Amino acid sequence: MTRGHRISRSLLLLLLFGIVSACATMEPAPSLYKRLTLVDPTGTPQAGRAAIALMVDDFVANLVADPRVNKRFTSLQPAAVTKFKSNLADQICEAAGGPCSYLGRDMKATHTGMGITEAEWNATVEDLVKALDKHKIGAKEKSELLGLLGPMKGEIVGR
Repeated sequence: MTRGHRISRSLLLLLLFGIVSACATMEPAPSLYKRLTLVDPTGTPQAGRAAIALMVDDFVANLVADPRVNKRFTSLQPAAVTKFKSNLADQICEAAGGPCSYLGRDMKATHTGMGITEAEWNATVEDLVKALDKHKIGAKEKSELLGLLGPMKGEIVGR
């Protein structure tokens, strides 16, 4: 082997060792749950479950105000609204990698017989995006959250 080949091989080994060492010391990226942060109406930063609860409050307010879907929510009693918000926040928290556990019924069982339409699904997603935008949730986090919740569509629409 020539001297030039030995130097090239040594440089290649050093480079590979550096890459492997860097990868071994890299910390995993924070979960979506940890990245969901916002500032509440008083100017106080919120993260985790508190941030999710604020987003859910606005999301539910959007649903109730939206004539495309509000007929499904306006007749709910206060206790049912509280349970709905809590279950929804737990579901989002769990999907985002947080410490919460969603203990409600599965989406198929919950929505069976409701006949939710594609238009209602789309309106609901728009209302969620409106809540996320209000709280200036980043585009990456918003896209990731919608990607986590989107697969539920098949268990909700037309059931």
